[in-house]
Amino acid sequence: MNNLFLLFYFTLLIFLYLIFLPVIILLAFKKKYKNSIPARFFLINNPPFKEGDIWFHACSFGEVSSLKPLIERVGKVHISVITATGYEKAKEFSSSVRFLPFEIFLPFWAPKVKTLVVTEAELWPMLFVSAKAKGAKTILINARISDNSYKNYMRTRWLYYFLFGFVDLVFCQSQKDKERLQKLGAKNVKISPNIKSFQKIAPSIRYKKPKEKVITLASTHKTEEKLLLESFDFQKGMKIIVVPRHPERFDEVDEFLKEFAKSKGLSYQRLRDDFKSDIILVDKMGELINIYAISDIVLLGGSFVEGIGGHNPLEPASFGCKLISGKHIFNQYALFEMVE
Repeated sequence: MNNLFLLFYFTLLIFLYLIFLPVIILLAFKKKYKNSIPARFFLINNPPFKEGDIWFHACSFGEVSSLKPLIERVGKVHISVITATGYEKAKEFSSSVRFLPFEIFLPFWAPKVKTLVVTEAELWPMLFVSAKAKGAKTILINARISDNSYKNYMRTRWLYYFLFGFVDLVFCQSQKDKERLQKLGAKNVKISPNIKSFQKIAPSIRYKKPKEKVITLASTHKTEEKLLLESFDFQKGMKIIVVPRHPERFDEVDEFLKEFAKSKGLSYQRLRDDFKSDIILVDKMGELINIYAISDIVLLGGSFVEGIGGHNPLEPASFGCKLISGKHIFNQYALFEMVE
């Protein structure tokens, strides 16, 4: 039965690949995907890992960052990722980093390792099947299923029953996650603290704190900057720092902030070595922790618009910032409980 299902699934993947090939090619010309799309869908500059002991897979910057305490204890590992920001972060921890190929390539591309460790919601069936077929122990860590995602998962539970047949061990974030995972077919499920709670949160650069009250709009997504800034009652002695979530939006946010500052009679700058202006755009990755260290109030993005599910609140909380969040935090319930 499994072999028939696998054949059906693999055939479906090939069909979808061919159907969406023109779209994939078009996306490859976008700056955001210029490295990841060719690597993932055409294996350009993306050779297989050499054989090794442990292979970690994570999606993006945040998930890769959360692996640091584990990788420091394990030593030399392979890391595969989905996004360009995740790739750059992974290179800080390992010299063996790849973009995870599209699933049709995984049976031929996946290396022979002793253990595959996959983070959170990266439930790619062929990833687990390929690793298991080559003798690996397969582990899903920090697993979570949000309220929104659970409805979608249940519609295709047959697929997840198949997938979890190839997963040896699952560590999830809460009792609710455990129950949902078991309904989807997961076996040997254990509750474990969110691995993000083990991260050492410390600034890499210590900026001098401005004398004004620093209000940071952190990890903001499209429309959140406008939504939040237009709700502000600007007062003397207030400094606003804006840190967009995705680097490809830096120029877009820059244009908005220029116009907004001008309309309010406020000064504006991109981040350099000082914080002289009223509104400052942080336009490089890896600065958010440094900004939290000088912030008084943090408005944590990804929670004021639907569909994202919030971001890690432990980081600003670690610096004693007053933390303001929207109501859309379905991906971060466990971490918000830790903050409380």
